Amino acid sequence: MDEDRHQKTRVLEEFLILDAKRGDRQALNRLIELRGPRLHAHAARLSGDREAARDIVQEAWIQIIRALPSLRQERAFLPWALCIVSRRVAAHIKDRQKGRKLSQAYAAEAEVAPEPPEPGGLETDAILAALKKLPPTQQATVALFYLEDLRVNEVATALNVPVGTVKTRLMKARETLRDLLEGEANG
Repeated sequence: MDEDRHQKTRVLEEFLILDAKRGDRQALNRLIELRGPRLHAHAARLSGDREAARDIVQEAWIQIIRALPSLRQERAFLPWALCIVSRRVAAHIKDRQKGRKLSQAYAAEAEVAPEPPEPGGLETDAILAALKKLPPTQQATVALFYLEDLRVNEVATALNVPVGTVKTRLMKARETLRDLLEGEANG
């Protein structure tokens, strides 16, 4: 049933993209409503700042809308859009680092927990706490693969890294999470 809903969303997305490419503003607005929350969640995870993520995603949408006519495969929209957001986040972080000296206070301020996919119990809380302990690159990879339900090649596109890097990050993240969660269960 979840796979059926996922497939229907993908088909809707493809139709909206085709219409948006033809200049249909209503289709473009629906596309933004459909994919905006996922792009914002991705930007927030990567940037560590939910407020800045709003601005980042707005800038990304401008770039996405301008480049939409060049998108050849409508099915590739989400990984393509996530890649644009990833580049905007990288630019934002680079600008932020130029303007400030890194300090312990800044590092603590930038730390943000990923949003849980749905309210959960103790297991979900333990998993989210363990996710926060992963390096940011692994957090982003795990979030896109498991929370955003992207395939490995789509994650690679979204993060602008080779497929092998995604597989390695997922393997290392699983090992770390297993160790953290087993240690918590035994401790």
